[in-house]
Amino acid sequence: MDKHAAPEQTQHHAIACGPPIRQLFRDIIADRLPDRMPLQAAMLFESEIDPDWDDRAFLAEFYNEILHQDTCQPYTADALVLLAALAVDDRIPARHRFQAVDLLFRAATVAERHLAETWPATPQHADPDSEARARSAVQLHTPDLLARWPAECPAVRMALAGLAVVFPTDRTLPALTARLHTFMNQHPQGTDIGDYVRFILVLAGQDDSQTLAVIEKLTDAYWTSTARGVPTRARALHLLGQMLARVGAGLTRPAPAGQ
Repeated sequence: MDKHAAPEQTQHHAIACGPPIRQLFRDIIADRLPDRMPLQAAMLFESEIDPDWDDRAFLAEFYNEILHQDTCQPYTADALVLLAALAVDDRIPARHRFQAVDLLFRAATVAERHLAETWPATPQHADPDSEARARSAVQLHTPDLLARWPAECPAVRMALAGLAVVFPTDRTLPALTARLHTFMNQHPQGTDIGDYVRFILVLAGQDDSQTLAVIEKLTDAYWTSTARGVPTRARALHLLGQMLARVGAGLTRPAPAGQ
């Protein structure tokens, strides 16, 4: 037996499996979706992979396959089940669960956010049918995601709060309001999390005049503004998407060594 065979096989196996996050995603999807994997799952299971992939490069490619450059394609709705499966599995690190929920939020709000950016023109890459199907797919998964609130970390709870106001119900909004008051006490107005939580609570109130007033105040301060003629919901979700991105960047940033 060639004494060098085992190391070579190990190296080949590592290349075939790819970076650690790919291996983890693959195991979870195999467990949770054994009989209904969408086409995008091939990125997790195919034997030929990019040898230059590390975790960051793989994640960028994988997420882009699901929500291509922040636009919905005919295949997007079917692929969102991958994000939902990853978001509810505790084997996934919190920062990746956050990213999964954040992408679900973005898939559900593509139409409104892009309309706010291009108003009064139609978004260049709009696909109303695919956007509607993606929105419905996210809505289908939202109750299971929100049910995880008590077990989730603050970062993921912030992303879940965004989903809750995208799909408001008479049951979720009162529960959300009560749950977010703790964050209000911990994060004052003028901080990223504090402003985000307070804006979520305004949206939960479903008062268009109050929502518009807060949008104007926040965008005059430091967020990218939208035209005043844009429908209120589109302006709100455009702002909420910006705020969630900044909150997520802070909450999911790796801690310094030794902490």
